[in-house]
Amino acid sequence: MHGIGTLRHGTAAALLALAFAAAACSTNPATGKKQLAMMGQGQEVEMGRQADQEIAAAMGLYPDAKVQAYVDRVGKALAAKSERPDLPWTFRVLDDPIVNAFALPGGYVYVTRGLMTHLTSEAELASVLGHEIGHITGRHTVERLSKTQLASIGLTVGMILQPELRNYGDLAQAGLGLLFLKYSRDDEREADSLGLRYLSAGDYDPQEMVEVFDVLRRVSAQQKQGRVPGWLATHPTPEDRIQRISAAVAKLPDPGGDRIVARERYLQAVDGVVFGDNPREGYFRGNTFIQPELGFQITFPQGWKPSNQKQAVGAISPGEDAVVVLTLSGRSSTEQAAREFFSQQGVQQGPALRASIGGLPAVANVFGVARQQQASLQGIAAFVELGGKVYQLLGYTTENRWNGYDAVLSGAIASFERVTDRRALDVQPKRVDVVTLPSAMTLEEFARRYPSTVDLETLAIINHVEGNERLPAGTEVKRVVGGELPA
Repeated sequence: MHGIGTLRHGTAAALLALAFAAAACSTNPATGKKQLAMMGQGQEVEMGRQADQEIAAAMGLYPDAKVQAYVDRVGKALAAKSERPDLPWTFRVLDDPIVNAFALPGGYVYVTRGLMTHLTSEAELASVLGHEIGHITGRHTVERLSKTQLASIGLTVGMILQPELRNYGDLAQAGLGLLFLKYSRDDEREADSLGLRYLSAGDYDPQEMVEVFDVLRRVSAQQKQGRVPGWLATHPTPEDRIQRISAAVAKLPDPGGDRIVARERYLQAVDGVVFGDNPREGYFRGNTFIQPELGFQITFPQGWKPSNQKQAVGAISPGEDAVVVLTLSGRSSTEQAAREFFSQQGVQQGPALRASIGGLPAVANVFGVARQQQASLQGIAAFVELGGKVYQLLGYTTENRWNGYDAVLSGAIASFERVTDRRALDVQPKRVDVVTLPSAMTLEEFARRYPSTVDLETLAIINHVEGNERLPAGTEVKRVVGGELPA
C-alpha cells in the first residue's frame, strides 16, 4: 500500500511538473512574454460563455437594442485589430447604474449604463473597451486560474453559490468566481498598454484614455466614503496612473491627420439612456420599498441596511445577524411554493402563523435549519400571491437570537401589501438629455436655463467640465431629466 501511494504521488508530481513546463513554454502573442496557461482557447471560450449567461441573469442587460449594437460595433472593430481576432468577441451593456467595466475569458466584455452616462465620446468608450480587450488578449484571468490550479490540484474555480445561501435567501449576490480573481498591478499596467495599442490601431485619439481615468477620479472624489466607481474598485489603480498613461501617450509617434474622437456620435447614442437607479425596478421611500412594475410595497425594520438587486430585495440588521429578503418563488400557488421550501433537506417546518398578509392569500410558518459547525437558524417563511405571482418572504436569524428578533421579523413580513397610489406606480427613471447650446455659456448658466434633476457637481462630472469653463455655442451638453419620486 505504501509503495502504491508513493508511486501515485510521484506520478502526480511528475505530471504537474510536465504541465507546468509545457505551459511555461507558451508565449503570449499580445505581450510577447512567457505565460502560464493550463487551458486551451476552447476551454477559455466555454468558461466565458457559461459565466456570460450567469452575468446576464444576475445583473441584467440594458434593454435598448440600438445602444447594445453601438457598443458591440465599436468593441468588435477594436478586437479585430488585436492579436486574438478569432475569439467570439461579445460586448454588452449591463443595466447597472454603477460606473464599471470588466472582462471575462474568451472575449466577453461588459460596460454598465452607469459608465456610459459618464463618458462623452466614442474614443473614451474605445479606451475602456480596449483596456478590457487587453485583459483578454493578455489572458490575465486564464493565467491566474492556472496558478490557482497549480497551487491546489483538483481545485475547481468557477461560479459558486453555497446551497444554504440559495435556499435561505441570503442577500449575498451569486458568487461569480471569475470576477473575484483580482488582477495584479502588473496586469493592470499591461491592460493599459494593450488598450492604448488597440486605441491607436483603431485610429482613435489616445488622449481620450486620460480623460476616462480623470472622470473616474472625479466620481470617486464625489462619492467619498460611498460606493466608488466599480472600475476603480475592481481594477486596483496606482495613484500615478493618469500621469503614466499621459506619459505613454506623449511617446506615441505622430500619426498625422486627425484622430477619431466622435463626441457627437457618442452623445447621440447615450441620449435618453437611464441615469442612476431605475425606480421602475423598485425604489426606497424611507425604509419602505416600492415596486411599481409589480405593484407591491414592503417596509423593512428602521435602521436596517437595505439592498435592491435584480433577483431579490431585502435588508440586513445593523449587527448583520438577521435578515429579511423577498424574491419571486416561480411557483403557481402559495401552497406549492411552501411545500417545496419545507421539503428541502435540513428545513424543519414549525407552527403555521397566518392565512393572509396585507389582505392577500398567504401561507406562513416558523422554520428552523440545523447547520453543522454553525449556529442553527430560525425564522419565518411566508408565501404571498399578488397579480398572478407568488412571492417568497423570509425573515431569519440564528436560533439563539430568535426571541430578540421574532416581533421585528414578523412585522416586516406582515407589511407586504398592494400599492394603489398612482404617483408611486407611475414613477419614471432619470434619463440623459443632450442639449445643443444656442450660445456660449458656463455650466451654471446652462443648469439655470436647462434644469436638471441632478446637482451641478454631477453635471460637471458627466460633461467633463471644470470650474467656470465657458462652453462654446454649438457644444452638445448632457443634462439629466425626470425621475422625481413622490414625497
